[in-house]
Amino acid sequence: MIIYPQAKINLGLNVVARRPDGYHDLQTVFYPIPLCDALEIQEMDQHFPSEVDCDLKVTGIKVEGDEQQNLVVRAYRLLKQEFPDLPRLHVHLQKGIPTQAGMGGGSSDASAMLVLLNRHFCLGLTEEELVDRAAKLGADCPFFILNTPAYAEGIGERLKRIDLRLDGWYLAVVRPDIPVSTREAFALIHPKAAEKNCMETVQLPVAQWRHYLVNDFEYSVFAQHPAIGQIKEQLYDLGAVYAAMSGSGSAVFGLFREMVNLEHIFANMYTRMLRL
Repeated sequence: MIIYPQAKINLGLNVVARRPDGYHDLQTVFYPIPLCDALEIQEMDQHFPSEVDCDLKVTGIKVEGDEQQNLVVRAYRLLKQEFPDLPRLHVHLQKGIPTQAGMGGGSSDASAMLVLLNRHFCLGLTEEELVDRAAKLGADCPFFILNTPAYAEGIGERLKRIDLRLDGWYLAVVRPDIPVSTREAFALIHPKAAEKNCMETVQLPVAQWRHYLVNDFEYSVFAQHPAIGQIKEQLYDLGAVYAAMSGSGSAVFGLFREMVNLEHIFANMYTRMLRL
């Protein structure tokens, strides 16, 4: 059985307070986009000589780290604790979503694994129950259970569905070869209340977003990596109606009314032009 985990972009992201537990309270709008990984599972033969219960193979875009620590494997083991009869699995993850890009690829894979296991093995978990389990894997994992435009607060786990459609727009995604860790992005953040709540702002015409929607991470990330900020300006020069860095970076996106050629501008970078 196969499923296609989707990426997301952040339409505005405000870091509004520092929490006693060391995390930060956020306000953001998550929007799913048609940029996907592929996740496939197959039951292991009972005689297959494997020392692991979830044998993960990752292809496509390279993912750093031990595959047994991948969020997909952690999602399997989370449900295995609750449903001990889950069989051993071969899992193939084909990566199309860039890593360390602020697009939620790892979180989306984890949530997709929960959904896939629930469907394939008829576990009977409701959407609400899947959201609860996804929250144990990562702050933005619950969004990928809903996979619909949503306003998020807290550390990203408190979600409210919103009526927002960007049908017909073209979305440019540019991810330079500049990995940005979440810890690095938070290093120079100074939390403050947003001047205008992003949930209210996205109800305005897209042409007005440039003046009101802010990603607070841009201040710290662009200061450390000016080349990422330059990509945002280049997208505006190409005619983007709105452009921003997604999440904590380093991917930058732009909304266009028409298709544009990105490759001649952003040579040797990951680029995609998507129709929403």
